[in-house]
Amino acid sequence: SPRAAGLGLASMVIVFFCNSYYIMILVWGLFYLVHSLTDTLPWATCGHAWNTEQCAELFHLELCRNGSSNASAGTGPFNLSCADLASKRSPVIEFWENKVLRLSGDLSEPGEMNWQMILCLVTTWVVVYFCIWKGVKSTGKIVYFTALFPYVVLILLLVHGVTLPGALGGIVYYLKPDWSKLAEAQVWIDAGTQIFFSYAIGLGALTALGSYNRFHNNCYRDAYILAVINSSTSFFAGFVVFSVLGFMASEQGVDISKVAESGPGLAFIAYPKAVTLMPLSPLWATLFFFMLLVLGLDSQFVGVEGFITGILDLFPQPGAGSLRRELTAAVCCVVCCLIDLSMVTQGGMYVFQLFDNYSASGITLLWQAFWECVVIAWVYGADRFMDDVARMIGYRPLPFMKWCWAVVTPLVCVGIFVFHVVNYKPLTYNKTYVYPWWGDAIGWVLALSSMLCIPCTVLYKLLRCKGSLREVRAVWRGPSRLRPQPISAIL
Repeated sequence: SPRAAGLGLASMVIVFFCNSYYIMILVWGLFYLVHSLTDTLPWATCGHAWNTEQCAELFHLELCRNGSSNASAGTGPFNLSCADLASKRSPVIEFWENKVLRLSGDLSEPGEMNWQMILCLVTTWVVVYFCIWKGVKSTGKIVYFTALFPYVVLILLLVHGVTLPGALGGIVYYLKPDWSKLAEAQVWIDAGTQIFFSYAIGLGALTALGSYNRFHNNCYRDAYILAVINSSTSFFAGFVVFSVLGFMASEQGVDISKVAESGPGLAFIAYPKAVTLMPLSPLWATLFFFMLLVLGLDSQFVGVEGFITGILDLFPQPGAGSLRRELTAAVCCVVCCLIDLSMVTQGGMYVFQLFDNYSASGITLLWQAFWECVVIAWVYGADRFMDDVARMIGYRPLPFMKWCWAVVTPLVCVGIFVFHVVNYKPLTYNKTYVYPWWGDAIGWVLALSSMLCIPCTVLYKLLRCKGSLREVRAVWRGPSRLRPQPISAIL
């Protein structure tokens, strides 16, 4: 439907933003990987140039839980009061904030660029470019390794993790649900957005990659396989993570909820802390961050490949050859790399969070998914779409799929979207720094840059059409014209 052209444009904007900021996970992972290749992990001890006087390697907080604030707890060769311990900082946190991020005090203080992070950034983008520049055939061969190797590392980490003291407690914490959390709107918001992001719903990347399939490829079966593998892997990885978190809680004498962080804190604070407590810690740190790098590259390949495919199909030039693709990929990588320079400054984490919370997750994906379902089920017609799928794969999907497109998914999207808006709060970093109003305004500009593509495109096409609304609707809806098409036909 021509009216739905805005959906394609919106997905291109979202995946562009995602490509721009997501690679910072790989940059940080590469930085940690390089620093893991030592005899002693640099974030395991104090005494480095980036450490402050408040750095403390041991926290015996369990001795303070039943004592007064004037009690004392051992921290090596000397004793400190429990009140003093509260102001101490772990070397893991100081390595993350003072060495990796070199964090400034405010979004308005970008500070200096970190040349080491710039080197990691450029290296990562060069690797991404040479993995995708020849197209999906070369990328597909690389994905055989990047998709399978993490399972090997996860199994090794799990075998080691379950042998650690306290691992059972972590696994029990992971499997035992807290039903009271279901009454919290934020839980549903986080769960919904995580599923949408994990399955790349609304990003357009799967649509772009699917355009390379044969016309009669069984996409219906592939969708089920993707869902099962994705969710099963996440469930399995939970055992790996929480066995280690249980070990950390046992070693530190605190409840596991105190060490179970989310987001970058889990990958770059909690797990680095965990490996410092393990024997052969540099080995386990190297394995973990190499796995993180490989997993991230896998996701980055898909996003960049999807964006490049959309650009090439949006502006087709038959007979242009592979050089046009290579140049397009180079321009895309260079532009994204230039944007990423704002994230390797001392205020880079604040910029990263703006992109992460506004540009390619949360309400933008919910908005996108809602309108995709509306267009498929109510504009084009769910029954017609079922017939088209049957023409491709040889049989009709189960009837409940039609109800998912027409009713269930739109209602879920609207519900989570409303929860998100009603419970909206200004963005914060580390639960302490609150973004200024203009910072949130920049975030909303990022979000609206994709969300407004849909209504603006509809309005633009309506104004350019001639005839009555009934005539325009009949032309736009049109007969089914299912045949193998490039992405440009969707956009």
